[in-house]
Amino acid sequence: MSAVSAVVIVSSTVSDAHTWNLVFLQLLVEEVGLPVVNLGPCVPEELLAAECLLREPALVVISSVNGHGYQDCLGLIRRLRAADQPEGMLVVAGGKLAVLAEGATRRAEHLRRAGFDAVFDDGPDSLVTFRQMLVTLTGEGHRTRGVPSELSAGRTP
Repeated sequence: MSAVSAVVIVSSTVSDAHTWNLVFLQLLVEEVGLPVVNLGPCVPEELLAAECLLREPALVVISSVNGHGYQDCLGLIRRLRAADQPEGMLVVAGGKLAVLAEGATRRAEHLRRAGFDAVFDDGPDSLVTFRQMLVTLTGEGHRTRGVPSELSAGRTP
């Protein structure tokens, strides 16, 4: 495995056809000065895994707004973490990951245990925390593997 670059990959899950969330994320990432590869909607796991090997990103952002993200993300993160992916590559998920709000904290924790470095809900604090995470990646000594402790401190960003 090789080291990561400062590139950020933005993608949806295989069942999510929404694009505005991806455009918004791309603009947000570019605003802090990081290069972005936007894979678009309905991205198959195989394509995302191949792009990660090719581009060696510092961060992969999975966004879902259709309410099926939780299920899609479980298989996706297993695939990314089982593959020979770049060392230190962060993977985060966010948006509307389930149809029902009940159990959101439990689902987020399950996704983190499955291999996501952070899980962002659709609350206003999540955007601030995500942007802070991006800013940490712009520094020369950005952390590899794991979200900075001040951002993850036992809560779902």
